[in-house]
Amino acid sequence: MQGNPSPLSPAREYERRLELRRLSLAECEKRYHTLGNLRVVVVFAAIAITYFAVARHVLSGWWLLAPFAAYLALGFLLDRTNRATGRVIRAIEFYTQAIARLENRWAGAGETGERFLDEHHLYGADLDVFGPDSLFELVCTARTRMGEDTLAAWLSRPSDLATIQSRQGAIEELAPKLDLREDLALLGETAGAGVHPEKLAAWGSRRVVLDSGSFRLVAYVISCFGAVAAVAVIGYLLGAADFVAIPERTMALLRLYVAVVAILIIAVISKFRKRTHQVIEEVREASHDLRLLAEVLQRVEGEQFTSVYLQQMRAALDVNGESPSTRVDKLRRLVEILETRNNQIFGLIAPLLLWDLHCAYAIENWRKTSGPALERWLSAVGQIEAVSSLAGFRFDRPSYVYPELVESSQPLVEGQALAHPLLPVDGAIANDVHLGGEPDVIIVSGSNMSGKSTLLRTIGINVVLAQAGAPVRAAKLRLTPLTVAASIRVTDSLREGASRFYAEITRLRGIVDAANGQPPVLFLLDEFLHGTNSHDRRIGAEAIVKGLVQKGAIGLLTTHDLALADIAETLGPRGKNVHFEDHLEDDKMVFDYKMRPGVVEKSNALPLMRSIGLDV
Repeated sequence: MQGNPSPLSPAREYERRLELRRLSLAECEKRYHTLGNLRVVVVFAAIAITYFAVARHVLSGWWLLAPFAAYLALGFLLDRTNRATGRVIRAIEFYTQAIARLENRWAGAGETGERFLDEHHLYGADLDVFGPDSLFELVCTARTRMGEDTLAAWLSRPSDLATIQSRQGAIEELAPKLDLREDLALLGETAGAGVHPEKLAAWGSRRVVLDSGSFRLVAYVISCFGAVAAVAVIGYLLGAADFVAIPERTMALLRLYVAVVAILIIAVISKFRKRTHQVIEEVREASHDLRLLAEVLQRVEGEQFTSVYLQQMRAALDVNGESPSTRVDKLRRLVEILETRNNQIFGLIAPLLLWDLHCAYAIENWRKTSGPALERWLSAVGQIEAVSSLAGFRFDRPSYVYPELVESSQPLVEGQALAHPLLPVDGAIANDVHLGGEPDVIIVSGSNMSGKSTLLRTIGINVVLAQAGAPVRAAKLRLTPLTVAASIRVTDSLREGASRFYAEITRLRGIVDAANGQPPVLFLLDEFLHGTNSHDRRIGAEAIVKGLVQKGAIGLLTTHDLALADIAETLGPRGKNVHFEDHLEDDKMVFDYKMRPGVVEKSNALPLMRSIGLDV
């Protein structure tokens, strides 16, 4: 799959839609001011009617119902207009950020995915997959935590070939569907993604602890007694305060009735307290921001897809009876009803109505009928949102290509005009790379800032994108399934008391261990064994590289130590040396970032030191 997924120009389409949303915002603001002014008119009309009804007695007081009804109706319209305004503002932000991505001004404006950073992961931090100014921040447009988690999982580990190919079809289908992607990005009132999928799915699959039996009917009857008792208490208090005349015999009966009902209710609450408390606490912990989940489900339920992957995700939402969005929204309403007991006034009579028990029964009934499907629904939503994020990435970059994934016993990375996707269009130099067979290892030498580390990151991040199902920044890329493993941004750890060298060899141990498994490892080693002396570095580097190659791994390593360039000779045709060059122009170092064959022949360390004024 190559070329533009849509005849639309991303920049022109975003600008067109942004202008339309700005016009909509102006209309919403105009409508809001008009409705507000009408409300003021209604208030003055109510004052006038009151004057003529009370002071002049020329109008009936019933006329006040008209401005009262108008005031309520205008309030409803104002609320709708306010919500519409908020949505349009979010749409403006959506397209403003989209244009910023095209103009390489996206850093710092999105979800960074820092919570997915793991210092023991083999490439997450090294390749800028997660964290500030990362690939995740550039790509992710998910509104829910499920979408973020799913996208992070795809970027954290390779998928099998069939899955990658099916995702490519799904991404290609969603790329031009801007209306759907806009809707998914704008759902919900707040900017955060509050649903916790693991907790919600785990809650849905737990054993029901409060099963509805014959006692539920008894509980309803007792609640009726409790409601009457609440009225009886009010009557008794009014009688005791002499607001109403109540015979003493009736007062005594009221006291007896309230006491008997109170004892009965206390007994019921005590019997079910533990289970009711468990149900309430568990649903509170699991049910954050269910409105957003219901809205996402509702939007996806109404969509028809053609790609097999999206059809499978859509089919996962199909159930008999009520739709998933309706069921989730019903759970949201149950939780809201439960929380009304926190109202200071209603909280006084809620125990008399066995409010907690009835809410717990209803929630457990919901869990019994719909809970087991929650995990499936959450997974489907997460995958559709992850595909939507990658589809936006695809739409923004029509020149990117889908990689060709091949099955082979020999690991392979063959890229033409590979460039780094996080660099601007005019700021990235493309290079060709071939790894696998001959050579299996490329040793990259060159001076400081010449592009060695960027080359490793370019290869690594494009392979990560490829194995997530996304397009890559290249003219062509062929590869086999690979386990990416990098040692580029390894630092010392104060928390673990580890030096940089120890942290590096620990990472190398993780890479060697990964090479024992499948798929084969693609290793990317920057300034290999930089923290030790040249003699030990040469011996250690050769042993590690040969060990990796023997385990079927392929990769690149960069070095300033030209002694390490000799490792390529010990590997014969399986090793290759390349380098980056620089030259001095007007006392400034100039780099062209083009990879050339062979070992670098000069260093720029001394010229660089002299260029900033050091006397060397």
